[in-house]
Amino acid sequence: MDTTHTITARFEVTGWEPEPLAGLEGDWVGAVVMRKRYTDGLVGESVAHFVSSGTEEGGRGYLAVERITGELTDGRSGSFTVHHGALQHPDDPSAFGWIVPGTGTGDFAGLAGGARIVHDEAGPSFVFSLTT
Repeated sequence: MDTTHTITARFEVTGWEPEPLAGLEGDWVGAVVMRKRYTDGLVGESVAHFVSSGTEEGGRGYLAVERITGELTDGRSGSFTVHHGALQHPDDPSAFGWIVPGTGTGDFAGLAGGARIVHDEAGPSFVFSLTT
């Protein structure tokens, strides 16, 4: 039987490297390689390929593929991949994300579930609804 539980993983962005998108010209779309450090709930790091369009003032959206490597407070460790995105801002109701089934390694093999970035007074975090 599957078990579902929620983990809130605090993070900070530690790298933001603009990347060109071959064949796409103009300022309507941008891409970066983003790096994060996870500091609470899950301790580790990640690298994400992040593509966005629009502006914060006028409206925007993003899509990202993120590979997270770390350890949970219960000692389980490994890596997994998350696809996530939103319109406007990660806190708006359009925010979505999913752990990609079959991408887990180590103790995270078989990991699945939802993933959503939220912001509060302490900063950004990923909220994972995990099925193991």
